[in-house]
Amino acid sequence: MTFPGRLVAFIASTDLDVSSMFYVDTLGLRLVERTQFALVVDGGGTYLRVTLVQAKEDTGYTVLGWQLDDLDAGVDELRSKGVEFTRYQGMDQDEHDAWTAPDGTRVAWFRDPHGNVLSLHQAAAGQGSAQ
Repeated sequence: MTFPGRLVAFIASTDLDVSSMFYVDTLGLRLVERTQFALVVDGGGTYLRVTLVQAKEDTGYTVLGWQLDDLDAGVDELRSKGVEFTRYQGMDQDEHDAWTAPDGTRVAWFRDPHGNVLSLHQAAAGQGSAQ
């Protein structure tokens, strides 16, 4: 049995205007709804609810990510829009700030304006989609 309903992802924000500039203007996600409590965007068929909070703790781990067919092109596109990617000490990251996992999957990390860790990943050759 599959659980009924649509999956909705949540992420915290201390300023919805800043989040709108990032998620809608920079990342190009389609705005679905804006209220005084949240910004809802369409993340390719899954809604992302950017929820207003008074304060946000730094998690330090990835809270949201995108699987891409071409990670390098994704990194280049976001860099052209001013997004800076994160390099982690002790991880062998390439010129696109991507780390390659033992199975060949590549991952690059960046943060939204509120410090949430986001990622882009490309499955290893011959591996299927995570969806």
